[in-house]
Amino acid sequence: MATTAELFEEPFVADEYIERLAWRTPGGGSRGGEAFDPKRLLDEFVNHIQELQVMDERIQRKVEKLEQQCQKEAKEFAKKVQELQKSNQVAFQHFQELDEHISYVATKVCHLGDQLEGVNTPRQRAVEAQKLMKYFNEFLDGELKSDVFTNSEKIKEAADIIQKLHLIAQELPFDRFSEVKSKIASKYHDLECQLIQEFTGAQRRGEISRMREVAAVLLHFKGYSHCVDVYIKQCQEGAFLRNDVFEDAAILCQRVNKQVGEVFSNPETVLAKLIQNIFEVKLQSYVKDQLEEHRKSDAEQYLKNLYDLYTRTTNLSSKLMEFNLGTDKQTFLSKLIKSIFISYLENYIEVEIGYLKSRSALILQRYYDSKNHQKRSIGSGGIQDLKERIRQRTNLPLGPSIDTHGETFLSQEVVVNLLQETKEAFERCHRLSDPSDLPKNAFRIFSMLVEFLCTEHIDYALETGLAGIPSSDSKNANLYFLDVVHQANTIFHLFDKQFNDHLMPLISSSPKLSECLQKKKEIIEQMEVKLDMGIDRTLNCMIGQMKHILAAEQKKTDFKPEDENNVLIQYTNACVKVCGYVRKQVEKIRNSMDGKNVDTVLMELGVRFHRLIYEHLQQYSYSCMGGMLAICDVAEYRKCAKDFKIALVLQLFDTLHALCNLLVVAPDNLKQVCSGEQLANLDKNILHSFVQLRVDYRSARLARHFS
Repeated sequence: MATTAELFEEPFVADEYIERLAWRTPGGGSRGGEAFDPKRLLDEFVNHIQELQVMDERIQRKVEKLEQQCQKEAKEFAKKVQELQKSNQVAFQHFQELDEHISYVATKVCHLGDQLEGVNTPRQRAVEAQKLMKYFNEFLDGELKSDVFTNSEKIKEAADIIQKLHLIAQELPFDRFSEVKSKIASKYHDLECQLIQEFTGAQRRGEISRMREVAAVLLHFKGYSHCVDVYIKQCQEGAFLRNDVFEDAAILCQRVNKQVGEVFSNPETVLAKLIQNIFEVKLQSYVKDQLEEHRKSDAEQYLKNLYDLYTRTTNLSSKLMEFNLGTDKQTFLSKLIKSIFISYLENYIEVEIGYLKSRSALILQRYYDSKNHQKRSIGSGGIQDLKERIRQRTNLPLGPSIDTHGETFLSQEVVVNLLQETKEAFERCHRLSDPSDLPKNAFRIFSMLVEFLCTEHIDYALETGLAGIPSSDSKNANLYFLDVVHQANTIFHLFDKQFNDHLMPLISSSPKLSECLQKKKEIIEQMEVKLDMGIDRTLNCMIGQMKHILAAEQKKTDFKPEDENNVLIQYTNACVKVCGYVRKQVEKIRNSMDGKNVDTVLMELGVRFHRLIYEHLQQYSYSCMGGMLAICDVAEYRKCAKDFKIALVLQLFDTLHALCNLLVVAPDNLKQVCSGEQLANLDKNILHSFVQLRVDYRSARLARHFS
């Protein structure tokens, strides 16, 4: 059986159990060369089954025994639990009885206490009244004999007695007790002064516990507020020795905040009174000294000081918000700040606008003086408006041209100065304006910027630049208006950035937003009209310069040479000079503009350039060799047109180049060339006009082929 037990291993698997049994049986397998003996293995299995049956019976008997034992113990346990439950019920009943008895005794004790208190309270009052009558008699006799009044160490008890006597004396008729009332009042006042002196001395010695005791006694006296005033005054002694009164105030309040709770029963009231005293005395005096000095003499310094002082005061207020000052400390601190600055903030925006106006005018005047330029009056009214309307519709220069000597009268330094002044004004406006007035005040500052930057500087420069553009038939004209365009564009980007960065946050949620946007839109449109007008006239001048070059350099013999066999040039001198001039102007346009404006202006110049060359070529007759030279010129013009990087312009010159082929093609091939890809869509009159330029056009053969 021991062997059988060894075969049971955890976890039990029947197949493995049979394998192990067979392996342990001699002849049960091929172990050690042993022959397999099925009979022995069968006998072993039969014996092992019998052993397992015996083991099963024994285990079954053991299980039955354990079950019987378990049932017996369960019955005993149930019986014990029932007994415990009965004991618990008895104990609970005893507890209830005890609780009822305790409640009864407690009720009796409370009743007895109430009876004792009912007897003792009148007795205590009677004793206290007797003592007060005794002390009152001393005041009647005019001689204070009690130790409580003569012993300085019992000042606390004396204060309590005199405070009560003072209340009683106030109820007595004046005619009979005037003398004793005055004596009590005098003693009341003397004790009050002694207590305040004691508090002052304790504060100087740093005795917090003594300060707390005296303050508790004084709490019931009329002079308690004077005690607080003394405390506040002494706190500030030596606290404002540095130049930074705001930092000193913050440090003082931080120190007092830690101490005031240990001394007074109402620390938030005392701390609030200290802060009020600092604001109404120290800060108000400091602010007045700093501002009144410059208020009438130096507006710039006055505004800077006002902004700085107001900012530092509000920062101090933010620090003080950490302390317990009562229920509505935000309103309390706001009123203190308002009381200091109200006289300065009422007319702040008028001072701001006045300073901004004078400062902006001075910046502009200094700039024009540095250029030795007397600013012209642009003018307004009926005649000027009429001229402006005529000029906008006809693009004609009205009045004499002005030589600006290449000066644009635009300065980034001036612009930066104006924008910086306005930026500072916006910052002051944001800080110093009442929230309800902020959008309106910001709009007024913006209007000043528009007046001096846009109207007095940019618009004046555009007007001067327009007046400085020469007429289109001027020779060797210097064109500076593109420089004006370039600088005006840069300046307006800066103007737009300030509009978005500094003005928009101030007006974004107010009706003034639409007003500002409309004003900005009008300014942009006015400037765009003048810029477009100036660019158009500048392009006309460029074309005029090209005309002068062509008129001076192009000769009739260029395209009808006397010796057809001795032409050595690749293209004419006029073509070389025109292309050189055009390339310079294209580069200048690219440097002066940005974005889509570059392509728009270059397209317009390219179209006009093409029209000029087209009309120019129509003025000459062409021999065969001259036609080849014209084709070379147009090829050079086309190469120049590639610099424009505009598809339309290049297409126009490609077509013109194809038209020039009509000047040299053999008469038999004219129809084929005209029906080619580039010329097929052109009007027949245009084709005919080019064919007519050939010197052999009159020949019957050519006329017959082209008809």
